[in-house]
Amino acid sequence: MEEKMKRMRDLVELLNRARRAYEQEDAEIMSNYEYDRLYDELEGLERELNMTLASSPTVNVGYEVLSELPKERHERPMLSLDKTKDVERLKEFLGDQKAMISWKLDGLTIVLTYRDGALEKAVTRGNGEVGEVVTNNARVFRNIPLSIPYRGELVLRGEAVISYRDFEKINEEIGDADAKYKNPRNLCSGSVRQLNNEITAKRNVRFYAFTLVRAEGVDFQNSRLYQMKWLSEQGFDVVENHPVTAETIDAEVAWFAQHIEKNEVPSDGLVLVYDDIAYGQSLGTTAKFPRDSFAFKWADEIRETTLLEIEWSPSRTGLINPVAVFEPVELEGTTVSRASVHNISIMEELELGVGDRITVYKANMIIPQIAENLTRSGVKDIPEKCPVCGGRTKISMENETKTLFCTNPGCQAKHVKSFTLFVSRDAMNIEGLSEATLEKFILNGYVKDFTDLFHLDRYADEIRNMDGFGEKSYDNLQNSILNARTTTLPRLVYSLGIPNIGAANAKMICRALGNDPERILSAGTEELSGISGVGEVIARAFVDYFADEEHRDMFRRLLDEVEIPQEEEPEDSGKFAGVNFVITGSVNHFANRAEIKEEIEKRGGKVTGSVTSKTAYLINNDVNSASSKNRKARELGIPIISEEEFLDMLDR
Repeated sequence: MEEKMKRMRDLVELLNRARRAYEQEDAEIMSNYEYDRLYDELEGLERELNMTLASSPTVNVGYEVLSELPKERHERPMLSLDKTKDVERLKEFLGDQKAMISWKLDGLTIVLTYRDGALEKAVTRGNGEVGEVVTNNARVFRNIPLSIPYRGELVLRGEAVISYRDFEKINEEIGDADAKYKNPRNLCSGSVRQLNNEITAKRNVRFYAFTLVRAEGVDFQNSRLYQMKWLSEQGFDVVENHPVTAETIDAEVAWFAQHIEKNEVPSDGLVLVYDDIAYGQSLGTTAKFPRDSFAFKWADEIRETTLLEIEWSPSRTGLINPVAVFEPVELEGTTVSRASVHNISIMEELELGVGDRITVYKANMIIPQIAENLTRSGVKDIPEKCPVCGGRTKISMENETKTLFCTNPGCQAKHVKSFTLFVSRDAMNIEGLSEATLEKFILNGYVKDFTDLFHLDRYADEIRNMDGFGEKSYDNLQNSILNARTTTLPRLVYSLGIPNIGAANAKMICRALGNDPERILSAGTEELSGISGVGEVIARAFVDYFADEEHRDMFRRLLDEVEIPQEEEPEDSGKFAGVNFVITGSVNHFANRAEIKEEIEKRGGKVTGSVTSKTAYLINNDVNSASSKNRKARELGIPIISEEEFLDMLDR
């Protein structure tokens, strides 16, 4: 009895710590599978002992989040849903009732209030009783209606979510964050609860309505399904929903199971709610759950396999993530052989060692995870050196989580963006090398410095077999690399990523130095400061960069990789000296606007992005358009010229 009580207390403490980390700190100290397993064990002990602790997660809906956002109490508590993994239990729940079945989206629940047709308030679920006011952030969700036809007071609930595609894209762009977000839910939570809604606006948060709480004066025909149709007519995106009965529930669950992998937004199950509103409300609630609805979580397909190795994968933040590599198994119709373990804490929780027999599953039928370690040989051989750069590693403790970091500031994995700049259009213009692809090449050891990008043929077979690559993609990449070998000195200088040296500055400096690589290496601050448009700060940054012997060596080695044809100086090289242009709209006589820019800069001119009092000409083929740049040019009395007129200027 005492042992069981102690186990119950330990489970309450452990589960509360895990949930606190997940909900308040966007961190994970155990897998979802492990949490559910321990939660079920706790419920069993509470039933057996007929005892429930006040702090037990089985009776507390959630934790109050930590934030500076204002808080507000919900007019009625938002309860959790009772859940099952058994379709037979859903049939019992349905009985002879018709219901609505829909996705259970995995994001952040928001309550919206509209008055007089306008969005008045948005509040997060919080702990179910008190939430955070995020109205300004909700106003910049991608698909939320700010005004609606209905003019009474409307209160509804829905889920704020970020799509898998946006999650991957945003994760690539936040390389300076302490660590990448682990999943779309964590990213969504952080995005919705920003103090600056400009950040929220950039995160592509979407809102899907799932419950109508109140709308006075509307006849909803006593139907939840009708309510969803009405919300859709008001301009809301609603969660996908179907009518269902006990006779059709098997087919409906199967349909959703087949479509979950095609979902753009994350879902962790299904929700069933009685269609008959009055009947559902008459059932009331338990202490924790409403009686008119039920959640269904997928019964995980679990396979046993053998752990072959722990692969350590560095990121641009310096974090080195452990990845379990195991003998391939079939799960949910696909072959899987890898699963992220996230951090050392989870490895230690699982006592994970090479050769162990493990069970694996797909969380939400999508993401491979380790369920259990059957043999538990223990964690060993945590690398002391970074697998990318060989630099020293260290174990850091953050948010009660052990993580491994690379301490070398020069680690290639931390400098993915410098490689991204090197291959960009205005630099070496190597197509087919996205930031994500470059990161894979760096982590696999194919690329250690810029010159390696010209020798990817060394890894031809490996690249052809990478996800997203094939024979055609590889051939296209090789052709692009071949084309990049013929370039200009300004492009090469810009590609180095010298602080404060943009593409325009690189052109000015190279032109002033006669496009001579040796003069580039030997230029002094005084000489560079004398170039029109190059100030002391830019000159100093340029000189300091090439004072580093490693940088000089890299520049020389790159010169050996490329061919720089002699550029003929146009006869009218000073024609546009001191003249500022802005280019907008589509072009007809040039391949793109960059070519027009090139012609202007060859003749000493400058191209800027916005119209100001210093602009001499705005080039726009649609001279009479009402665009913002055209309006600004007219206000300032700046001539708006077409491509043809610009060509006439070149010929004069």
